[in-house]
Amino acid sequence: MTDAPVPDAASRGAARQGLAVALATSAYGVSFGALAVASGLDVWQACVLSALMFTGGSQYAFVGVIGAGGVAAAPAAIASSALLGVRNAAYAMRMAPVVGGGFWRRAAAVTFTIDESTAVALAQSTPRARAVGFWVTGIGIYLGWNISTLLGALLGDVLGDPRQYGLDAAAAAAFLALLWPRLRGRQAIAVGAAAAVVAAALTPALMPGLPVIAAALVALAVGWFNWFAPSGGAGVDPAGREGEP
Repeated sequence: MTDAPVPDAASRGAARQGLAVALATSAYGVSFGALAVASGLDVWQACVLSALMFTGGSQYAFVGVIGAGGVAAAPAAIASSALLGVRNAAYAMRMAPVVGGGFWRRAAAVTFTIDESTAVALAQSTPRARAVGFWVTGIGIYLGWNISTLLGALLGDVLGDPRQYGLDAAAAAAFLALLWPRLRGRQAIAVGAAAAVVAAALTPALMPGLPVIAAALVALAVGWFNWFAPSGGAGVDPAGREGEP
């Protein structure tokens, strides 16, 4: 009989990061719940959106369009949400080696493959720590997001404008904190800056979701043409560290 493996320091650190990001991200689910009810959805409808859709950007886009145009705007709301969700397909391809094999394991991972779980996983230095970061972050956010959605939907009128608490910036700040240490090379900095400029410039002109896709094309272009790559043939390993090929 073998003993259960003892978590290593890297895995424990990944779990702590995942829980911290989950707390920060879950907090602004209150904002979504309140906004959903204010846009005309029932409490149960807001909760179903969080339980089944579970991608913050798509959910906000959906209720935003519904709030502006009522039920007649449902097709536009669905289109906007779907476009914003396209990025998760790219995350799934990157997370496949982290999640590992097995149909049920991969099927379960579909729900938890989001911005934050991907960022926490890729910030780790070992395969085991990446897996721990992915699952802890994804499951933690799913539970917290659904609980806070219910609270926001029930207490929306009491809370007032949820933006006054700064909850809408909590997840963005946590995501930036994870991203910042990875901006070490010229290529990573160039991709981040160019993608941000493209997304910001196109947001006023395009429907929700399209600026995100356009920004992702920046990364594809830089990677395809290998712009700003370090000289001397150095490569980049899966953890984001430069090294010999």
